[in-house]
Order: sequence, then C-alpha cells, then structure tokens
Amino acid sequence: MRHIIRASALAATCFLSLTACSGSDDKSAPHPSSRAVLDFGQGADTAGVGGRGTAQITPDAVVYVDRAGAETPEQGLFAVVRFEAGNRSKATVTTTVGKAGFRWRTPGGKTVKAGNSKGAGRLAPVGFSEDAPDVPPKTYQVDSVAFDITIAEKGGTLIYVDGDGVAFRWKIPSRDSGSTAAALESALK
Repeated sequence: MRHIIRASALAATCFLSLTACSGSDDKSAPHPSSRAVLDFGQGADTAGVGGRGTAQITPDAVVYVDRAGAETPEQGLFAVVRFEAGNRSKATVTTTVGKAGFRWRTPGGKTVKAGNSKGAGRLAPVGFSEDAPDVPPKTYQVDSVAFDITIAEKGGTLIYVDGDGVAFRWKIPSRDSGSTAAALESALK
C-alpha cells in the first residue's frame, strides 16, 4: 500500500512539474497565442506594461467608415473599434495601447497595427478617446483604435498584446456593431 501512495505522489509531482513548465508565453516575441478567441464585448484581464498591474480590456463597438473628418483611408476603409480599459486596483496601470498593443488580423491572415496609416493614427473621435495608455485607479476609460484596411478585410480579428506579451483575440463583426456604434460613427464625422 505504501508503494502505491508513493507512486501516486510521485506521478502527481511529475504532472505538476510538467504543467508548470508548459504554457509559458515567449515574452520576447509577442505573437498571438493559442488562447481561444473571445466574444465581441467580452472583457479580458490583461497585464500592464512591464507586467505591472491589471487592466480589463473590452472591445464593444466597431464602425467602418470611408472618411473620418478630414481623414481619408489609404486602403479604402477605416475600421474603428471602441474599447473600455478598466482598472480596479489602487495604482495607475499603463496599458500597451501606446506601444502598438492593438493589431487587426484580416480574414486573409495579414496583420496590421493600430494607426497603420497617417489618417488612422490621427483619429480621435470626441468622447471616445480618453488619453490611453494610463488608466487611473478604480476607473474605466473609453478609448478607440483605428485601422486602415480594405473592404475585403472587414470582420477581422482584433488582437491585444499585453505587457507580458500575452495575446488576447476577439472576432470583430463585419458590419457596424455595438450599442455605441451610431454614436461612434457620428463622432467621426
């Protein structure tokens, strides 16, 4: 009986060791991980820059426009995504929004960074941009990111790479969506 208990304990220790060693993310090359794709509107707890703090990132509206104020997309269309960044802690969390944290993966597999053209980099819809990347303690901020894409690249996957190099992915609808989509589109005119 004692041999069976020791064998079981040894097997459990080996299993725990293998589990602890597997699943680590390569922090030097932040590529999309094999995590499941999240639902549009679903929040994800993400690490702040340098792994400090936690910010909940929730993309919840998207609009596609062929013009935004004086800006015209180079590829034919702007995909603008509204997101909330929440911080439930007692210290400010710096997200990777200012360090190219957001990317758009097209249905064809091409990936572009947020603000990938002069026009996309300048978009700041009134009421939808609250100066990320810093999220003060105990607050939620509304912000937006824009991508310059072709019409065929609508309905991509939004990728957010956090401060630990972990990639979070959301499938984005191929048409204007979200409860604030009409207000976001209006703010871009």
